[in-house]
Amino acid sequence: MNWFNHLVTGKDNQTHDIGRWSWMLSFLALIVIAIWQVANANAVSLRELAESLGLVSGAHSASLWAKKDTEPNENK
Repeated sequence: MNWFNHLVTGKDNQTHDIGRWSWMLSFLALIVIAIWQVANANAVSLRELAESLGLVSGAHSASLWAKKDTEPNENK
Protein backbone atom coordinates (compact mmCIF):
# COMPACT_ATOMS: atom_id res chain seq x y z
CA MET A 1 0.00 0.00 0.00
CA ASN A 2 3.04 2.28 -0.14
CA TRP A 3 2.17 3.32 -3.72
CA PHE A 4 -1.31 4.40 -2.57
CA ASN A 5 0.22 6.52 0.17
CA HIS A 6 2.35 8.28 -2.45
CA LEU A 7 -0.77 9.08 -4.47
CA VAL A 8 -2.70 10.84 -1.69
CA THR A 9 0.04 12.56 0.31
CA GLY A 10 2.11 15.66 -0.32
CA LYS A 11 5.77 15.73 -1.27
CA ASP A 12 6.79 14.71 2.25
CA ASN A 13 4.81 11.44 1.81
CA GLN A 14 3.30 11.83 5.28
CA THR A 15 0.75 14.66 5.11
CA HIS A 16 -2.52 13.71 3.44
CA ASP A 17 -3.53 16.17 0.74
CA ILE A 18 -7.21 17.00 0.24
CA GLY A 19 -6.52 18.05 -3.36
CA ARG A 20 -5.04 14.68 -4.26
CA TRP A 21 -7.87 12.84 -2.46
CA SER A 22 -10.40 14.93 -4.37
CA TRP A 23 -8.67 14.19 -7.67
CA MET A 24 -8.65 10.44 -7.04
CA LEU A 25 -12.26 10.30 -5.82
CA SER A 26 -13.47 12.40 -8.77
CA PHE A 27 -11.81 10.05 -11.25
CA LEU A 28 -13.23 7.02 -9.48
CA ALA A 29 -16.72 8.56 -9.42
CA LEU A 30 -16.63 9.16 -13.18
CA ILE A 31 -15.46 5.63 -13.88
CA VAL A 32 -18.11 4.13 -11.57
CA ILE A 33 -20.85 6.18 -13.25
CA ALA A 34 -19.69 5.02 -16.69
CA ILE A 35 -19.64 1.38 -15.55
CA TRP A 36 -23.09 1.82 -13.99
CA GLN A 37 -24.50 3.11 -17.26
CA VAL A 38 -22.97 0.28 -19.27
CA ALA A 39 -24.29 -2.29 -16.78
CA ASN A 40 -27.81 -0.88 -17.13
CA ALA A 41 -27.71 -1.25 -20.95
CA ASN A 42 -27.33 2.45 -21.57
CA ALA A 43 -24.90 3.89 -24.05
CA VAL A 44 -21.87 5.77 -22.79
CA SER A 45 -20.60 8.55 -24.99
CA LEU A 46 -16.83 8.15 -25.09
CA ARG A 47 -16.50 11.79 -26.13
CA GLU A 48 -18.39 13.00 -23.05
CA LEU A 49 -16.48 10.62 -20.80
CA ALA A 50 -13.16 11.84 -22.22
CA GLU A 51 -14.22 15.47 -21.79
CA SER A 52 -15.25 14.82 -18.19
CA LEU A 53 -11.97 13.05 -17.38
CA GLY A 54 -10.05 15.88 -19.05
CA LEU A 55 -11.90 18.55 -17.06
CA VAL A 56 -11.31 16.72 -13.78
CA SER A 57 -7.65 16.25 -14.63
CA GLY A 58 -7.14 19.85 -15.72
CA ALA A 59 -8.95 21.41 -12.77
CA HIS A 60 -7.23 19.29 -10.16
CA SER A 61 -3.77 19.60 -11.67
CA ALA A 62 -4.19 23.40 -11.77
CA SER A 63 -5.25 23.42 -8.12
CA LEU A 64 -2.28 21.26 -7.10
CA TRP A 65 0.07 23.49 -9.07
CA ALA A 66 -1.37 26.62 -7.41
CA LYS A 67 -0.71 25.29 -3.91
CA LYS A 68 2.65 23.62 -4.57
CA ASP A 69 4.55 26.15 -2.44
CA THR A 70 2.35 25.50 0.62
CA GLU A 71 3.15 21.79 0.95
CA PRO A 72 5.39 20.62 3.81
CA ASN A 73 9.00 20.04 2.75
CA GLU A 74 10.55 16.62 2.54
CA ASN A 75 12.39 15.44 5.63
CA LYS A 76 15.98 14.67 4.64
